[in-house]
Amino acid sequence: MSILDKPLTPPPRRSRRRPLIILVIIFIPLIALFVFTDIHADLAFVVHSFSAPNHFTYSGHSDYVSAVAWSPDGKRIASASGDHTVQVWDAVGGGHVLTFRGHSSDVACLSWSPNGKYIVSGSIDGKIFVWDAQSGNHIYSYTGHSDAVFDVAWSPDGSRIASASNDGSVQIWDAFTGMHVISYLSTLSSRLRRSPWNAVAWSPDSKHIAIGGAGDAVVLDATTGKVSGYYGNYGGEIHSLTWSPDGIYLAIGRDDTTVQVWNVAKTALVYTYMGHSAAVLTVAWSPDGKRIASGDASGLVLIWDAFTGNHVYTYRGHADYYPGHFTSGQAVDAVAWSPDGKRIASGSADTTVQVWQAM
Repeated sequence: MSILDKPLTPPPRRSRRRPLIILVIIFIPLIALFVFTDIHADLAFVVHSFSAPNHFTYSGHSDYVSAVAWSPDGKRIASASGDHTVQVWDAVGGGHVLTFRGHSSDVACLSWSPNGKYIVSGSIDGKIFVWDAQSGNHIYSYTGHSDAVFDVAWSPDGSRIASASNDGSVQIWDAFTGMHVISYLSTLSSRLRRSPWNAVAWSPDSKHIAIGGAGDAVVLDATTGKVSGYYGNYGGEIHSLTWSPDGIYLAIGRDDTTVQVWNVAKTALVYTYMGHSAAVLTVAWSPDGKRIASGDASGLVLIWDAFTGNHVYTYRGHADYYPGHFTSGQAVDAVAWSPDGKRIASGSADTTVQVWQAM
């Protein structure tokens, strides 16, 4: 028999068990992930990781972004940063418009005037500047605080500005002259007087302001300074608060990872939103009153139903790695809805402002 006639040895049969074992190893963790976690957030994470980010990123700052605000016409965004600047830029393309460099330290907060002509900004240096939003020209400085200014808010009627400070006072002053109107330090009870104030927000009718720091949120009459009510019922730090567009409710973001929604007139807790796993640093109510956006220290922004607390979706643009974004879990310090409610701007410790669709 020639070697050519010798029957060949058949190749060994490939085992079908190995691919099956590999598939089991892959799918069991995935099944566990979807069963024991929020499936909507998981799907969003998978989609986000394997697709281009569906947002615009403004990268004009060189340090953390502490505050963002839309112009009333929705065409521009102002952002404040630890790089000591306030920058104004185009809300669609991100084209730079102007940079205001008046502060000598981190800019912690800002607010746009209702007529869109002016911007007020507050800094860790304790100074507050009002400046022209079109030219960047400095209008005047308010120097009523003796320590860092953590929040400022322009009244909806355009006549006054409220500021919250580490000096333990909340002050209201004339928006165009800087003349001091009233300080809330002397009108508050002694148990609250010692604490710094982190947040201030005007009611839509400009008749009340809500303030927050350590402990309860407080609502005050904006003319007399009289306390209308306390909201919180326990200790901890309040980082942000926002009124509903109709002025009936108040949402309060706290360091215990919760957002509380209160009926202001009834001093009644409506519900507590517990979707976050890190301190809630910023909250914003949508213009139509239907949803709330809240950002946390882990880099997530959660969107949820304002009256049921049902989670709608999670925005992970500041939390994930993807092309052009190589930091993860950087705190979201600010969120703001566009005036038409179709977009959200979020500012983060990753030095960016991201503008994305509000689904």
